Amino acid sequence: MAAAGGVCEPLPPPSALSPRARDLLALSGVDGRIQVWDTRGGGLRREYVPSAHLNATCTCLAWAPSRGIQESHQKKRRKSEAVDKDEQYDLLTIGTATGTILLYSIVKGELQSKLVGGHDNRVNCVRWHQDNGYLYSCSEDKHIVEWNTQTYKVKCKWKGDNSSVSSLCISPDGKMLLSAGRTIKLWDLETKVLTKQFTGHSSAVTSLMFINVRPSGDSQTSNDATGLYFLSAALNDRFISVWQARTEKKEKSALLSFTLSEAPISVDLAPSNSREEPLKMAVVCRDGQLHLFEHVLNGNYKKPLAPTCTVQMATSGSDAGATPKPISILSAGFCPDRQTVVLCYGSTMLPVTERVVLKMDEPHTCLVRDIQKTVTLRQEAAVTKVKTPVVSANTNILVPGIPGHSSAAGSSVSRKQDGKRKPGDKEVSIEDRLGAMDIDLPKVAKKPGLPQTDNFAVLLVQGLESNDAHILNKVFQTKNDSLIKKTVARIPMCSVIPLVHELTKRLQGHPSSAILMVRWVKAVLINHASYLSTLPDLVPQLGGLYQLMETRVKTLQKMSRLNGKLFLVITQVTATEISQRVQVNQEAKLVYEEESSEEEEEDQNTDSDDNWEEGEEEAENEDESEASGEAESEDDMNVDKVNGDSDADLGNESEEE
Repeated sequence: MAAAGGVCEPLPPPSALSPRARDLLALSGVDGRIQVWDTRGGGLRREYVPSAHLNATCTCLAWAPSRGIQESHQKKRRKSEAVDKDEQYDLLTIGTATGTILLYSIVKGELQSKLVGGHDNRVNCVRWHQDNGYLYSCSEDKHIVEWNTQTYKVKCKWKGDNSSVSSLCISPDGKMLLSAGRTIKLWDLETKVLTKQFTGHSSAVTSLMFINVRPSGDSQTSNDATGLYFLSAALNDRFISVWQARTEKKEKSALLSFTLSEAPISVDLAPSNSREEPLKMAVVCRDGQLHLFEHVLNGNYKKPLAPTCTVQMATSGSDAGATPKPISILSAGFCPDRQTVVLCYGSTMLPVTERVVLKMDEPHTCLVRDIQKTVTLRQEAAVTKVKTPVVSANTNILVPGIPGHSSAAGSSVSRKQDGKRKPGDKEVSIEDRLGAMDIDLPKVAKKPGLPQTDNFAVLLVQGLESNDAHILNKVFQTKNDSLIKKTVARIPMCSVIPLVHELTKRLQGHPSSAILMVRWVKAVLINHASYLSTLPDLVPQLGGLYQLMETRVKTLQKMSRLNGKLFLVITQVTATEISQRVQVNQEAKLVYEEESSEEEEEDQNTDSDDNWEEGEEEAENEDESEASGEAESEDDMNVDKVNGDSDADLGNESEEE
């Protein structure tokens, strides 16, 4: 199943069952490892790790046709040599996230070829042509590429859609090609001409599959106009639509649809041999359930069809106090007998395959499996094939953990002899056992008092694993940059992502604590940048930290301006308050007077004294005249007044002249 781009929810890892016999299951893990499992025996056949599996993860898988096409490239075999079942389907096609397509040989256990130059973006789907052996691929770059597998070069390339092309399918007669993004298109493979379009899905189509219903009666034409159908499933749609590929009607809607509990991740068909025989379909949904449908294609249906049978898996819960837990079904496929179904369930790292005969007349079926015991038995069987190397007595073995701790490993023979206990021997005490471990510690100068340390790696790991806020607060309160760098450098890789999440949470708190957390974030990015860059889910892991830092940086300029303005206002207010508190003395400490002013004052004082003396003399004369002239008569006084008036008049006359 092809994966569509631009999806927020994580898609399940791609898987592919070998055609017809369903003997092999190819499954891609989240770390890019590709494993090929035997569905009959349950063992691991091959495991392939691409060189760029961390940054160019597997996006789609497909099995090449039988070995008849590749016989010219192989050595001649003896007639008596039987053909192994995995040799019938030798090549496994692997599409990657960088646009490269890999061809891996199951028989040789090595990479046979690499198809480069067709796509420059994520490969969503690959399909093989049954007749000419050509390979068709589609990608996020909106193009469809036709590959020549003999020369491993691009034969033809054309634009398939205005957006990404998510799925492909080739018709049984090999003359038509279906491509789908948000719109399904039918192409003529010979001329590369678009013949028809189908619309009906709101999201990217992830599965396309032709249904070739053989005609009944004496008619032998396999290309009947009403006998070729195909089904489609979209990314977030809870139904599967069935379309009629060849029809003269102008209707563009689906003939019928099948309802599901969740979006499908795996679809397989058991085609019918005639029109009267019902079509069987097995669909695995995201919720881990398997839905089986059985229906005869004989017309349009407006009402969606419910599944004939729903299969679930769960644990037994036989242990004391244990409750049954559901088991997710990863993939399912029909065997050639149309009755047996190959189920793949469990985890993608260690899946379990089983062939089950299901009854279609039961609407609900729950299969009880003890998956833990099954996985334990498989692990024990695999351990017996591991060979332990012979190590000399002077060899030091480096184990994961804190740097500086190493143990001396003795030879394998001495270990076996020491491990056996004879009947007469005494049991070794714990003190002797610890002494025999011979742990080499780094030599540090001994100082009196408490033991010294240069990092908090062990304490930090304990706090992260136990989620103890008290321990984490003690560690994060340190302000020594050298101590922070050594602590971050010595933590194990599995603790890097929990440390990043804890720092992101604390950065959203008080600004004083955020200043300390920035030092830790800087140390993490410097010491573990290479590890973080190899994570396939780097964006979800560091998305919160990136958004937080981007938000803080955007508001930094505005906050700095606000800080400057507030500083000026606070400074002015403080200065005003200080000036009001101080009491000012109003008396002058020094008075300065000019000389000119003093002289004028002295002159004025002298003039006033002279005038004062003249006034006194006049007053005395007046008193004497009054005393002497008491006897004068009033007539004399009148004569004086007249004379005074006449004198004044004479004076006035002289002035007029």
